[in-house]
Amino acid sequence: MNKCIIIGRLTQDPSLKFAANSGMAIVTFTLAVNRPKDKNGETKADFIVCKAFGKVAETIAQYVTKGNQFAVTGSIRTGSYEKDG
Repeated sequence: MNKCIIIGRLTQDPSLKFAANSGMAIVTFTLAVNRPKDKNGETKADFIVCKAFGKVAETIAQYVTKGNQFAVTGSIRTGSYEKDG
């Protein structure tokens, strides 16, 4: 099963675009997710790039802004490539 729940703060306003062939809304945003404090008492963060599609994308672009705390439920997808030579 590939399911995750991520809670963090937006690092910048969401970027809304529309697919050229279908016109479907696509929003991209980055969440800063804090890690627990380390031995020195310092807090570090992971930056997770997220995408949403369709009506959900339009709603996120309309109501969510930089600095808002936001929760995402979804699946993780990674990309990979092979370098020739």
